[in-house]
Amino acid sequence: MEIRPARIEDCPRICELINYYAERGRMLHRSLESVYDALREFQVAVEDARIVGCVAVDVFWSDLAEIKSLAVAPEFRGHGLGRRLIEAALADARKLGVGRLFALTYEKEFFERVGFEVIDRDTLPEKVWRECFQCPKCDACDETAMVRRVEGGRANGEGQ
Repeated sequence: MEIRPARIEDCPRICELINYYAERGRMLHRSLESVYDALREFQVAVEDARIVGCVAVDVFWSDLAEIKSLAVAPEFRGHGLGRRLIEAALADARKLGVGRLFALTYEKEFFERVGFEVIDRDTLPEKVWRECFQCPKCDACDETAMVRRVEGGRANGEGQ
């Protein structure tokens, strides 16, 4: 299995994977247009020329980025692919110089297993102002906010 940067032709499948879980209430829906718009943020897992997983890293500030749209095809769950995608996202964040990755998630136990810690959502004001107001669950958010330091990345505000 290969994990690589996403390409234009991957966008429909990325959208399909994300929306499979969105329809089940496990993540937020993304339009195909939004996937194309964020293409450079995505990495994909490919098995036999088929996209079977995806993850995006969205940079918010010099020391902060978000793990977004982590999705693994149902038949590939439970085999370490989610962990591999997180590792690829961490490597990307490290290469960019980002010091912390955060996630808003329903999969708290998974993110704990890959080194994330629960934090107070109010410590992420950039996230709240930028996207949360667009979410239908904004006033009753039930996702868990989690964060992980990126080894070799920039510390809080360092180098600003």
